[in-house]
Amino acid sequence: MNIALLGYGRMGKSIEAIALERNHNIILKVSEPTDDLDFSNVDVAIDFSIPTAAVDNIKKALDAGVPVLSGTTGWLERYNEVIDYCNSKNGTFLYASNFSLGVNIFFEINKKLSQLISSVEGYTTEIEEIHHTQKLDAPSGTAITLAEQIIKNTDYKSWTLEKPNANEIHIEAKRIPEVPGTHEITYNSEIDSISIKHTAHSRQGFALGAVIAAEWIKDKKGIFSMKDVLNIG
Repeated sequence: MNIALLGYGRMGKSIEAIALERNHNIILKVSEPTDDLDFSNVDVAIDFSIPTAAVDNIKKALDAGVPVLSGTTGWLERYNEVIDYCNSKNGTFLYASNFSLGVNIFFEINKKLSQLISSVEGYTTEIEEIHHTQKLDAPSGTAITLAEQIIKNTDYKSWTLEKPNANEIHIEAKRIPEVPGTHEITYNSEIDSISIKHTAHSRQGFALGAVIAAEWIKDKKGIFSMKDVLNIG
């Protein structure tokens, strides 16, 4: 499979290493935003760029008829615009706030736990996420996904980084050098606490999931998520 890497930072380099191990070819690498993208002979594009470049990268791949997946966060206010654009091009697009296979299992556990908690009185919810200092957005896309799952299944209405109101989930976003990523959800009551936690030990899990997703969407049409790739939920 011939892959275009739209974004060649730490994640891009990790994806490249795993793709090569799995006998794929990297035929396009983009480090900076540019209008000069040649998608000739590209089978799948993988976008791990920056929020200001992601939408243009995705649209250019779709214009070229190339399936594209994105793990860039911080641009999701334009998500529906991208979905509409993909549909207008009869294209293929997959977005995930986190491509780690373990995190996507963690999402399902979080969803189930929030459903169970919703029927019990007395618990408050908080989320803590820790990432490396070079991560540009806060909270992380993964933390937002976790919060949105909880909101869907409980009486919470929104999340906040500030001191929360009664109907808000507090997300504490920490930035520490050289940390791949940790997410913990805690339900506290006067009598006990329940926590679930995912800790990444390296970027390899994210990169492997991205390559597996790229392999999966190569010959498909439509809008997908990691739940489709893993056949879960």
